Amino acid sequence: MVPFKDGVSALLQLDVMSSMGDMGTGSTLPITARKKRIIGSTGSLRETGGGGGFNEYYHHHHRWQVSIDGCSVSVIRRKFISLLKCLIPRKNKTNCILTIFMLIMVIIMFTKYIRMISFDDHISNDEDPIVIRRQILDETKLEHVQAPSIWRNPRSDDHYGCIDRLASETRNRSALTNGYILVQANGGLNQMKMGISDMVAIAKLMDATLVLPTLDHKSFWTDPSDFKDLFDIKQFMTTLQDDIDIVDSIPPHVAGVVPQQKDPVSWSKPSYYQGEILSLLKRQKVVKFLHTDSRLANNGIPDSIQKLRCRTMYEALKPTKEIEDLARKLVNRLKQNNEHYLALHLRFEKDMLAFTGCTHGLSEKEADELKALRYGVKHWKVKNIKSMKKRQQGNCPLTPRESAIFLQAMGFPLSTKIYIVAGEIYGEHGLDDFKAKYPNVSTHSTLATEDELKPFKDMHNQLAALDYTLALASDVFVYTYDGNMAKAIRGHRMFKGFQKTIYPDKRNFVKELDRLDEGGLSWEDFSLQVKSLHANRTSGPRRRVAGVKPKREENFYANPFPGCICETVHIRSIPVRFSDFTLLILLFLEPVGCKIPYEQRNAFGSAEHIGRVIHIVGIQDMGLWTLLEGCLLIANALAVLNEDRFLTPRGWSFQEYSGVKRNSLKGQIIGLIYATQYLRVILMMLNSLCIVVKLVSG
Repeated sequence: MVPFKDGVSALLQLDVMSSMGDMGTGSTLPITARKKRIIGSTGSLRETGGGGGFNEYYHHHHRWQVSIDGCSVSVIRRKFISLLKCLIPRKNKTNCILTIFMLIMVIIMFTKYIRMISFDDHISNDEDPIVIRRQILDETKLEHVQAPSIWRNPRSDDHYGCIDRLASETRNRSALTNGYILVQANGGLNQMKMGISDMVAIAKLMDATLVLPTLDHKSFWTDPSDFKDLFDIKQFMTTLQDDIDIVDSIPPHVAGVVPQQKDPVSWSKPSYYQGEILSLLKRQKVVKFLHTDSRLANNGIPDSIQKLRCRTMYEALKPTKEIEDLARKLVNRLKQNNEHYLALHLRFEKDMLAFTGCTHGLSEKEADELKALRYGVKHWKVKNIKSMKKRQQGNCPLTPRESAIFLQAMGFPLSTKIYIVAGEIYGEHGLDDFKAKYPNVSTHSTLATEDELKPFKDMHNQLAALDYTLALASDVFVYTYDGNMAKAIRGHRMFKGFQKTIYPDKRNFVKELDRLDEGGLSWEDFSLQVKSLHANRTSGPRRRVAGVKPKREENFYANPFPGCICETVHIRSIPVRFSDFTLLILLFLEPVGCKIPYEQRNAFGSAEHIGRVIHIVGIQDMGLWTLLEGCLLIANALAVLNEDRFLTPRGWSFQEYSGVKRNSLKGQIIGLIYATQYLRVILMMLNSLCIVVKLVSG
């Protein structure tokens, strides 16, 4: 067996022998010149045959090598030979070692990130291991060494709502409008709120005037409430006056125009509205949108538009004074003596059960009634539903009994004050099973007097607005079905400071509950399992992740981070205003403990500006270790550059680093390259350390 080094050397004798003709003159040609010399003196390998001096020398000393006479050397083989060249130690063996180190590091990092991506595909957003690890670390800090509390909000010290409008985003009131948009908001209260918020953003995208929206009176509850009955019109128009133009009705000069009806494509990006729809609006002057729900994508939207959606949802669409006054009274009654109360969105209502086809816990007669209702509603497309299968998949609202067991397993005392955020609970037994465990239960019907509720009689959307306000003010909010109200309240509570919101993992919960009912699990084990399942399902800070299909990804209004929630930047206080570049450099120092008080953030510009810069470059995901790894890889790349074969042919030799050229940009780069190459031994040690750490820590 021929040694590897000798075998490689044999393959490379062409490079060695090609320069022999110049030895007599004492000069050494660059590699490109040497290649030309070979071709000029000996011809191609194919032409020389077996009689050329080079081939005689080659075959005499390396008979084991397969003859290449008359053969065409492929491009791949030449590339392979070139790769082998850099593996042969020449004047300095450290080049070879550093190259191998760099390749190992790149392979390790690539493998690590591939594993992270593949692992992330198999976990849900709510089981993010990074978030779980951070929470565990946070809980071990000294200020949190205390008895666990079921009422404590998740940690969110570095996060805050940020929906302020930048000066550059204020609309030009003197500019002409591109047209008028009529909006027919459809669905229940929260579906309409989301739709109206999207329509405001769409009007901004198209520089259009929004006519005050009209509401749906033909949904399941046939609520006759108008916009003015639900929302404070003055608040709505005042809050948005610097964003878009809003009018009460179509102005006289276009009153005779027949509106062009349009049903926008669901989950559309801004380009759709600024292209196709804007062209239609400019042509027709008045466009009427027949549906408003889910007409704007969750992700891929400019930050300014996302903030506008939140400003509309959380500030502009404020309930009327009558609703707010009653809600304030009911909250005070629930919080007498500074007691906590839990708001439970128990969506075990007739319309939802009919729509989902879920009949678990109901009688056969009740199941038939729900089926008849489902088949009677034309726009409910899915008719034939298997209730048991849907429950096992976690797609059914929890029953009153299941909800009570869930709260008990989570550790809420049986004396807990609970406000039911829902309409009439369906079924012969209603809330009986729930009250058997938690008797201290209230609804708006039992908490308010008859006179207080009289103005809202049969006004289901107004009562829903009342429930929404009480849920928002609760100490803990729990929902049993991920509907529009649950999404809206959860997102609003996150925006207000990540107030605790628990959303059950219904698929795993009902599986464990069935095991408990069958006697295969003790109560203690069941409770421990439920708490473990929901340790990270309390709506703490977690960035919204885009999915493959918009319909399946996390809803923007259920988690407005990023977009309407920013992260606090901790930097040492410096009383000057920095450019974005300087600011970004300083932000890299965050992992080593630099802090800046929140009140001195203005030294670096507005909070929104800083949040935007961080969001663009993704600094919040980069630690000091990652930065050092990147610097080490760059140093490796500079250290392995070969002077004869790479730098000199390109005019980057050390001779260039002299005289007047030394202070030029090129001279500085050449100096950096050669300075790095003098540190090869240190780089080898750092590479060894980095590889060991990577292998140990993964």
